[in-house]
Amino acid sequence: MAQTPKPKNRPHKTLGPVADLESHLPDEWWRELFDSVYLKTDGDVVENDLNTQRELEVLLSNTGITSTDRILDLCCGQGRHSIALAERGFKEITGIDRSRYLIRLARRRAKKAGLSVAFREGDARSFKIEDSSIDCVIMLGNSFGYFDNEEDDRLILKKIERALYSGGILAMDITDGDWMRQNYSPRSWEWIDQNHFVCRERSLTSDNQRLVTREVVTHAERGIIADQFYAERLYSEGKITDLLESFLFRNVRILSELSVQSSREQDLGMMANRMFITADAPRQRSKLSKPLGAKFQVAVVLGDPKLPDTVKLSGQFGAEDFETVDNLKSALAKIPGYEFTYFDNHETLLRDIERWTGDFIFNLCDEGFDNDALKELHVPAYFEILGKPYTGAGPASLAKCYDKSLVRSIAISNDISVPMETFMASSDQSATIPSTFPALLKPACGDSSIGITKHAVVENAARLMDYLRYLRETLPGQSVLIQEYLPGAEYSVALIGNSNVDLQALPVLQVDYSGLEKGLPWILGYESKWEPDSPYWNQIKYVPAKLKVEERRQLVEHSMKMFEKLDCQDYARFDYRTDAGGTIKLLEVNPNPGWCWDGKMNLMAQFEGLSYSQFLQRILEAAVSRLGLAAGEMSVLETKDAA
Repeated sequence: MAQTPKPKNRPHKTLGPVADLESHLPDEWWRELFDSVYLKTDGDVVENDLNTQRELEVLLSNTGITSTDRILDLCCGQGRHSIALAERGFKEITGIDRSRYLIRLARRRAKKAGLSVAFREGDARSFKIEDSSIDCVIMLGNSFGYFDNEEDDRLILKKIERALYSGGILAMDITDGDWMRQNYSPRSWEWIDQNHFVCRERSLTSDNQRLVTREVVTHAERGIIADQFYAERLYSEGKITDLLESFLFRNVRILSELSVQSSREQDLGMMANRMFITADAPRQRSKLSKPLGAKFQVAVVLGDPKLPDTVKLSGQFGAEDFETVDNLKSALAKIPGYEFTYFDNHETLLRDIERWTGDFIFNLCDEGFDNDALKELHVPAYFEILGKPYTGAGPASLAKCYDKSLVRSIAISNDISVPMETFMASSDQSATIPSTFPALLKPACGDSSIGITKHAVVENAARLMDYLRYLRETLPGQSVLIQEYLPGAEYSVALIGNSNVDLQALPVLQVDYSGLEKGLPWILGYESKWEPDSPYWNQIKYVPAKLKVEERRQLVEHSMKMFEKLDCQDYARFDYRTDAGGTIKLLEVNPNPGWCWDGKMNLMAQFEGLSYSQFLQRILEAAVSRLGLAAGEMSVLETKDAA
């Protein structure tokens, strides 16, 4: 079997001397930079309470905002301004930042202080906020101009403009670009604390529009712990004014030289000589932008109960399937703001959807077109041909995730552990016998555990060849994976939302095999999903996972990374299992996972205290946000913050 690299804490690599900083600048440096090291290198300024209070005084005196106003703290970092506003009596504050580390820190600090601030992870270019709902957007701490392309800065301003109601205010600070071009320090170094020091190099980009910084952070005993590059766009007073006015912001006002203090009295970098800027939102919308009584018209697309379905035990829809659909309809009927029309006749489905004129499609047809699992991706592909918006994964994502070998390769390239395995093409006449047993055999492509039964776990070479013959007879033309059997704990992670916007994890689920009768291998195979009389159906339980904080964090982060790499949308499920040495490894990715009332995802929603209706509602709202649909009478169901 091929060995899988195991993620571990490697010594940090350094590039040594480089002649051109710009050539080493990552396109998306901001994805990884803002962590605990950032709080060390920049803590003299951004963890300085005196700076925070001074900046708030400038904000309050130049905007006139009051404690009853709705505030959006965009690129809020560790929440220093939001928390300080809450301490001053502000009640409606939302903080959004791309850094998961900083958002978690902000939540912990607000909770410890007993303050109510809604902190959310999100991208400044595509954050989720209701149009015309914010009185003041603040963007402080030199948080504008990070992107390689200036068009991304324009996307941020477009989102801010939409979030503000007519009469709302934008307040931001940025480095005075003209001053910085003439006065930046090409090289500097300073002690951060008793153990760490940072060396910095800086240079302008070839177009003179951005300043690139390299930071090498060193621990006195352990050596280099970070060698990182970042860049920020340099805006002059005239250029930032022109940019704001191009979005019809009015009364652009610039207060130069926002004062800043350093507890170390050393290199201030981009925080020096900042301009404090305010601007009034365009006069174009009122606070009440939603038409009262308007509802989303949603088409729910399902499998065809009249057609054969080879995945199901009886080869067709059974009583439990009809019960599942009835429970779905009952749950959806409880969600206000939506009206649902159901389509499950595949003989006329293409024509019916082409004629349908509603808002979007709730795609729950995981059986595939004509109940053919190989045609699951055909359903959203047809929606795309027609230009009909829909929920869930697109055809490309479904195709990627269907191929377990491809998912494995993407995971390995992102330092995510996967089981050791051997790939055996359908044309291969001999198998590579694994060096260790037991081993697990399964189809290289597919879902719904087709081809994985209690006999798929083999103890020796003879059993392996027997099951290989079985797979070739029952699934002709299918390639096979011969995989190490993982004997440890099994987990599932469910994500709802979308990358860079509002992606959140439900509580992690653990599979409890302890009640399974002796002698049966601990796997979730075909019997556990499709055979009600099987011990796998009746004796396996699903419980909240017992994980260390760091283990849960890593599982969620790995899942979010794979969600993005595989182009998942709105919701997805990720299954993991632990090997004999305690390493948790990714088994598979489910881009359109089971949505039924007794499925894993709804069980995880129940762990959070959500009803079935609330679980389905979250998926719908994730799609509404991603699709940019104008909201009608939105939901009033009580939900919890997934964080």
